[in-house]
Amino acid sequence: MARKARITRDAVLLAAVQIADAEGSEAVTIAAVSKALGIKPPSLYNHIGSLDELRTMVAVHTLQDLYAKLAEKIRGLSGKDAVLAFSHGFMSYAREHPGLYETAQILPNPQGTELQQASEQIVHLSLEMLEPYGLPEEQGIHVVRGLRSLIHGFISLERASGFGIPLEVKDSFEYNLHLLFAGLDAQMNKG
Repeated sequence: MARKARITRDAVLLAAVQIADAEGSEAVTIAAVSKALGIKPPSLYNHIGSLDELRTMVAVHTLQDLYAKLAEKIRGLSGKDAVLAFSHGFMSYAREHPGLYETAQILPNPQGTELQQASEQIVHLSLEMLEPYGLPEEQGIHVVRGLRSLIHGFISLERASGFGIPLEVKDSFEYNLHLLFAGLDAQMNKG
């Protein structure tokens, strides 16, 4: 009889990531991950403490992956060029990995240190690309929140088939980004 492969915490994470990516965050359950690994559900608790911990692991993985992809997209860019590359990169990630994107939005324990650090990496990356606008930190955070809301709103509406008017969604997204730029430019010229 063949011996089962040794299950590691990384293998548990990989199985959960694959399930989330294919089926969405709610599909990440103890039963589903155990089945994917070919083990009984109680055996999974040798590697994780709870379902919340498992989902947090997936969220951290997703945020770290998203950060790496966004950092690559904006490398060498700044200002408008960086914001456009960042925004389109974010949209692409959500389209390519809708289940993972969803998992990172529904954070089971947002105060967890590792999860908070992964989230803050993206915020800091966002603030860095906005540096040419010379915003004080508090205003920069407001802009980052606004940009994230704009991106997330388009992602959510697109996923729900909420854009029924026969007009290119990409054009609407670009138009709204340029409104953001106009506001940033006006803020720069005011100060």
